Amino acid sequence: MSQLNNDELPRIDATDREGVSHALSWEPDQSLMEVLRDNGLPLLASCGGCCSCATCHVHVDPEWLDRLPPRGQDELDLLSETGAFDPVRSRLSCQIPFDASLAGLRVTLAADD
Repeated sequence: MSQLNNDELPRIDATDREGVSHALSWEPDQSLMEVLRDNGLPLLASCGGCCSCATCHVHVDPEWLDRLPPRGQDELDLLSETGAFDPVRSRLSCQIPFDASLAGLRVTLAADD
């Protein structure tokens, strides 16, 4: 398997809580949460990606929702307890694995609770 360089990596667009957009490279061994955290966005990610907190909560741009894996019940339960819960757009970024077909994905960090 050949190694991808940064110019070939899928990029995502993440908007932080101040409304600033960040174009980030997404590497094959990362979840979306890891991309956001590793690029310095203020994402607590307390559980480290185990789907046991909601500190990696993002809102996904509506046009991308049908391309993502479905939310599991544990994810939905955690999200529904947050103040920034959006029944349609809310996702835990730790539950979105790398997928090259998600190049261009647009997400916004959910407000802190």
